[in-house]
Amino acid sequence: MSTAKDPAEAELIDPIAFEVIRNALVAATDEMVLTLRRSAYSTNIKTRSDFSCSFFDAELRSVAQGFTQPVHLGSMVKQIPRAISDYGPERLGPGDVLITNDPFPSGVHLNDISLISPVHADGELIGYVANLAHHVDVGGGAPASIGAFREVFQEGVIIPPVKVVAAGRIVDDVFRLILSQIRSKHETAGDFRAQIAANATGVRRVQALAARHGRETLVATMTELLDYTERRTRAALAALPAGAYEAAGAVDTDGYTDAPVQLRARVELAATGVRFDTTGSDAQRRAPVNSTYAQTFSACAYVVKCLIDPDLPVNDGFYRLISLDAPLGSVTNCTWPAPVVGGWETQTRLVDVIFRALLPAFPDRLPAGTKAMMCHAGFGGIDDETGEYTCFLETFAGGYGGRAGSDGPDVVQTHGQNTENAPVEETELNYPVRITQLALIEDSDGAGRFRGGLGLRKDFLFDRPTTFTVLADRTLTGPLGAFGGQDGKVAQYVLIREGVEHELPAKTTLELRAGDTISYRTCGGGGYGLPRERDPVRIARDVREGKVSAERAHAVYGWGG
Repeated sequence: MSTAKDPAEAELIDPIAFEVIRNALVAATDEMVLTLRRSAYSTNIKTRSDFSCSFFDAELRSVAQGFTQPVHLGSMVKQIPRAISDYGPERLGPGDVLITNDPFPSGVHLNDISLISPVHADGELIGYVANLAHHVDVGGGAPASIGAFREVFQEGVIIPPVKVVAAGRIVDDVFRLILSQIRSKHETAGDFRAQIAANATGVRRVQALAARHGRETLVATMTELLDYTERRTRAALAALPAGAYEAAGAVDTDGYTDAPVQLRARVELAATGVRFDTTGSDAQRRAPVNSTYAQTFSACAYVVKCLIDPDLPVNDGFYRLISLDAPLGSVTNCTWPAPVVGGWETQTRLVDVIFRALLPAFPDRLPAGTKAMMCHAGFGGIDDETGEYTCFLETFAGGYGGRAGSDGPDVVQTHGQNTENAPVEETELNYPVRITQLALIEDSDGAGRFRGGLGLRKDFLFDRPTTFTVLADRTLTGPLGAFGGQDGKVAQYVLIREGVEHELPAKTTLELRAGDTISYRTCGGGGYGLPRERDPVRIARDVREGKVSAERAHAVYGWGG
């Protein structure tokens, strides 16, 4: 039930102070982002920005978010309040920090570890700052903690909400207990300290706001901000075409069987809110394809945000208008002890399914099918020189779908992903690997009036024995075309040993020898519109730039150049 006040009944708040405080709260979370990125040790956090930051009020409502990873921001609104409630807010004092990665009942996969700190002013609680970061390893059955596991216990250390910092000092016993489960201890310890520093930054910034404007004014402004956001969100939803929309799709394989993982989505758009229903999706599996409720909710929130004013604040006033029915025990709302390491693979494919459902209502705004997988790679081993265990994790870009009026971007992280690519120089400097090829894949796009984006090829040459895991998808079905556009080319994962190529499953762990190469070749995006309607000038440019071969341009587009 809405808590928004009638505008006529709302307390008068100075509009200038409102805007100053509103932007200062977002700036506080953005400064947390900068602190975490500049202090982190691992490439995955400091360079690829695989983390997010948020601020919640004392009633556990999301107030401000630092925009790094949309997939995290939607899931944190479920995870953080539940973690605080389960631990007991009365047990948290100034300088304390909670840590958790427990996927049940409200978290995500184990690599994503959240730290939560209370914010006090004048001896009273104002709210909580929190950040979530994807750690390169959390233990479990393979380096980087990704793989085709059967139970969550195989995926790494499970941390219920527990105090890791008390009154400003690290709780050494807890810190050492967690690190003892983890391979990359040096990197992980540094990343944990960076997360602690980020929260400390957020606490200081919010306390400074309270000192400047007064605690009561700050709290009243936060409440009005949420109601203001709800009013704007309702107005934005009222402008959308009301109705119910449905679609189905699938993850190609679950890592153990050849049976696709079926997904269904129903979306009901109304001025009063947006309701999502994933009834009909497959039951959860003993395989790494299960999405938690928080992950699935983040997919829904991301879709709604894409449909409305991009300037609209994202906080509880927005989230309260989104509801999700996801059957308990399904791949969209799994239960203990289901493996969840590949839940983000399923989550991002669900976004594609939802967009497919809404495409008839928004033909000029939504794209054809995209990469729609996280496309993880993880590897690690013991460094012979230092004796330390090193781990690496990356997700790979692919093609975005073509859209009305423009081609799909080449090699991007799609949908809720906002991570950057790991630089070649940094990877080669810190890990026992050389990148021997990094290129666009010619002819990987789905042809159309506006073609899909191209996929990426990235080859890793290893100079020592290494354990490598592929946790991805798209080897059987490429991203779907729209309105007559063709599907994008499927992905390939290839082991090159002694010059011979061996295709790998999309979810597998293998032992590499010195001299082996792993080649990731990601899918292209789906095409939009009939290929024969493509502008010849665009075709000629694609051929000239090596994106589309002349042979394919003749055969698919009817190009006469």
